[in-house]
Amino acid sequence: MKTQHRDPSRVLTVTTWSLPPLGILSGPWVASGPLQLAGPHLAAFAGIVVLAILGGVLLLRNRLEERNSFTAATGGQSEEFVTDRERVRRLITENGGRMKQSQIVDSVDWSKAKVSRLLAELEEDGHITKLRLGRENLVCLPGNEPTASKSPEQPKTE
Repeated sequence: MKTQHRDPSRVLTVTTWSLPPLGILSGPWVASGPLQLAGPHLAAFAGIVVLAILGGVLLLRNRLEERNSFTAATGGQSEEFVTDRERVRRLITENGGRMKQSQIVDSVDWSKAKVSRLLAELEEDGHITKLRLGRENLVCLPGNEPTASKSPEQPKTE
């Protein structure tokens, strides 16, 4: 605010500045009073708030679903740490002691190469037997091999 005082001998100009109280912004997006949004800015602000709330609700829902599906998959109890080798042996046991290698790949979330390496290690250690059936491998636990795959010299364990 500028005021001028005229004195015949001199001219004095006084400039005073007043700051708005805290919490009050100035500009075309603010109406008079404490922080009042007007026009399209109000709609944009409301939209952002609604999107943030919806995002939070969806995130919370997804986390609860994951927790519930994990609990349902493990039968309500937390599963102890299981190695990949043990997981494959359990899978074969649950399927009658024999499984095609392609079925193992379909049952786990691993690549064909990882399953093949893992089965080769298990075969070296004597935990499984791999039999070639045409273009596929039949993976068997010891004692669950088909009888036609055994040689006549092998004693029957059944």
